[in-house]
Amino acid sequence: MEQTIKILIYIHAAFGGIALLAGLISMFARKGNTIHKKFGLMFFYSMIISGAVAMFVAVLPNHESPFLFSVGIFSLYFVLTGKRALNFRRKNPDLRIDSLISIGMIITGVLMILLPIILTSSINIVLVVFAVVGILLSVKDLQLFKDPQRLRKAWLKLHLGKMIGGYISASTAFVVVNQYFPSIYGWFVPGIIGGVVIVYWIRKVNGKNVIIAKSKVTL
Repeated sequence: MEQTIKILIYIHAAFGGIALLAGLISMFARKGNTIHKKFGLMFFYSMIISGAVAMFVAVLPNHESPFLFSVGIFSLYFVLTGKRALNFRRKNPDLRIDSLISIGMIITGVLMILLPIILTSSINIVLVVFAVVGILLSVKDLQLFKDPQRLRKAWLKLHLGKMIGGYISASTAFVVVNQYFPSIYGWFVPGIIGGVVIVYWIRKVNGKNVIIAKSKVTL
């Protein structure tokens, strides 16, 4: 059994490494070109595999890890919703699957908070932090789904924000597990850097929208 778990951990680490490299290339490649699309897909599938394996290993006997389980959930949530945001470009997209993902994240988040209290009579801070962020983002998604016009305008921001969010999640796991930063800094450094990248791309998207709007007025 231990040998099987060790193999699964290697698989998780291998695909996590591929995701970090592919995601970095896709993040800084020109949006929409072949490199961005190919490495973006590589990032997506690597994250799915790595996240799913992490969640499985994190519930096995003698390998229970709330942190690894949380990262697995977040990885799946971010990359799934990030990729599905591409569908929002279309008029009247089918949002049933997207709503189920958001509702599932909310239910999972609530369980992540309550189960440790019920089973151990204590609060797991790691699970609570991940759960609260997941719940807030999912509630925001559900509210956005009620406004198709606004959703269509926001598809690119949602795609970029969620995909980079998935990359931040994977980077945080990599940094924390390998203890590249002392104390709790490893929890925050990837998020701060990733937040700057998200702001950069969102501002760039907003700038393009302003240019397009001005050109329409001129025409």
